[in-house]
Amino acid sequence: MPLRYLIPDHGEVVTTPVPQSGFLTMSDILEIHPIRQRVDADLTVPGSKSYTNRAMLIAALADGRSRLLDALESDDTRYMAGALSTLGVSIVNESDGTLTVDGAGGRVPVPNAELFVGNSGTTARFLTAYVSLGNGAYTLDGAPRMRERPIQDLIDGLRPLGVNVRCPAGNGCPPVVVDASGLGGGRTQLPGDRSSQYLSALLMVAPYAQKDVEVRVTGNLVSRPYVDMTVNIMRDFGVIVGTRGASVFHVKAGQRYAPAEYPIEPDASNASYFFAAAALTGGRVKVRNLSRESAQGDVGFVDVLDRMGCAVSNRRDGIEVRGPERLSGIDVDMNAMPDVVQTLCALAPFAAGPVTVRNIANLRIKETDRIAAVAAELTRLGVRTDVRPDAVTVYPAAHIRPAELDTYEDHRMAMSMALIGLKAPGIAIRNPACVDKSFPSYFQCLDELRG
Repeated sequence: MPLRYLIPDHGEVVTTPVPQSGFLTMSDILEIHPIRQRVDADLTVPGSKSYTNRAMLIAALADGRSRLLDALESDDTRYMAGALSTLGVSIVNESDGTLTVDGAGGRVPVPNAELFVGNSGTTARFLTAYVSLGNGAYTLDGAPRMRERPIQDLIDGLRPLGVNVRCPAGNGCPPVVVDASGLGGGRTQLPGDRSSQYLSALLMVAPYAQKDVEVRVTGNLVSRPYVDMTVNIMRDFGVIVGTRGASVFHVKAGQRYAPAEYPIEPDASNASYFFAAAALTGGRVKVRNLSRESAQGDVGFVDVLDRMGCAVSNRRDGIEVRGPERLSGIDVDMNAMPDVVQTLCALAPFAAGPVTVRNIANLRIKETDRIAAVAAELTRLGVRTDVRPDAVTVYPAAHIRPAELDTYEDHRMAMSMALIGLKAPGIAIRNPACVDKSFPSYFQCLDELRG
């Protein structure tokens, strides 16, 4: 039977059973047991969260039924689907992993709504722009951490387009209130140095404005590959985004998304943990159905591994990484792939030289301050870590101290720090269920590496 999405109750945590063969669970603590052999595995990871939430919104804007194949089912995608359902868009999660979306043709069917988005940044930002197409009052709110995550840049970008939107708390963070009467269009600008999601949000709804939309990005645009991904998905559904140079984006009004059957790529960010496991153990991992030609910026993590001594191969059916006897240190700009910074930092204590990651200031406004969180947990393990406002250096460690590691309710902290336990004994992860945000079956998949 297909299951219709509902908005999860505030504070709800969807727990995932964890197999016992390689892990020991004690309430909300998960001990990671080292892998003594070189891993040798072919794996399939779930669909991309970034692709799923973008394609879901675009399908909701299309006029007709779309089918999103191999869509990710996780907390973040459930919040997106649940909010769209509350707004009157029919979304059905089929048993085979397909999402069936009956688009409303650029309308917001429900005139007034209160939406809860948990700690899903894409949901908060994309839907703030989406409800501007409606007629009525819409409130978007989230978990405590979401109330600390800035959205003012998007608000400032929407106002010149004719949108009455505000943050009642006055701090530029959710809750957000939109008194919508349609999207007028015109010219606006956005700073690019906080999040590319603000630009993606504007671009996706722009075809349904009353007149053309032009967005000028000021400063450096972080995570540019995610904008390229947005533009590619829009094109796949029939809408063209024009560009002028690297900073001006133009969408002609009157374009319309066509419904489509759309396959979702495997998630490159989540694939990074298994490539890292090969790098750590000197083993081999192939992630099926992922290409180095992907628009996902995080697929570039394999190029970082290549520089550290791994052998990376493009296979017909995926990407394969083979780890070296010892990883080399590296100094790398990770602005284009911020979601794999923690993965790299988990490898760093086992490298032959320091690992420096630069140009990552935007990590401080993610699910947690990821720069500070990584430094705190590595320090707990006895690993020397130097932190700067937009960079971190992690030094090789002769010994890793046993410890229970905090995850800060951040899925990427849990998944990355667990990798250290594949090499060092005595590592345990607190609140492992936080991986449900993007990869509910993560620990099961990690356990498959044990053969």
